[in-house]
Parts: sequence; structure tokens; C-alpha cells
Amino acid sequence: MPRASKKNRSDALYDAIMQLKSIDECKRFFDDLCTPNELRSMEQRFDVAVYLLQDRVYAEILEKTGASSATISRVRRNILTDSPRGAMQELIERMGLAPVQDENNPEE
Repeated sequence: MPRASKKNRSDALYDAIMQLKSIDECKRFFDDLCTPNELRSMEQRFDVAVYLLQDRVYAEILEKTGASSATISRVRRNILTDSPRGAMQELIERMGLAPVQDENNPEE
């Protein structure tokens, strides 16, 4: 049986997130919305993304986050794209958690 076509994404959730005013309010909102396992997975993936942008090696990321090598690879592949530059990378750099990479010279 063919898969159902993808529904259009609703902006309501993202509009709600944009209205959150504090870390505490954000935590309470996501506690209401997500299961503890879902939250841990998102937090872990974010931590993995930060460490990848800091050029940490897989073994160190695994030790610090408890993420599997498959998760680390998935984050690298799906979230930290070089072209087009992903939103996760932009946000981590904006937060000052990782160095901003010069798009004209990605080695720096």
C-alpha cells in the first residue's frame, strides 16, 4: 500500500516556541510536549552537534554524551551540512559554542 502523502507542516508549534521567554518556560513547554526519552535524544543530538563543530573526535563525543557512533554519524550527516549550511550549525555558532567557519576558507 502506498504511503500517505506528506501533510503540510503547521507553523503553530514553531510560532509557540518563538513566544517562549525564559529557559524555565522553555523546559516546562517541552516537558509538556515531549516524553523524557524524546527530550534526552534532542539534548544529546544538540550536544553531539556542538562537539562536532568543535572538531572533537568520535571517541571523545561518545564518552561525553553517551551517543552511539551511529547517532554521531547521523548528526554529522543530517544536521551539520556544509552546503547549504544547516540551521543547527548557524545557531551553535551564533551562541558562541563553536568557532564560526569562514565559508570561503572552510579549513579555518
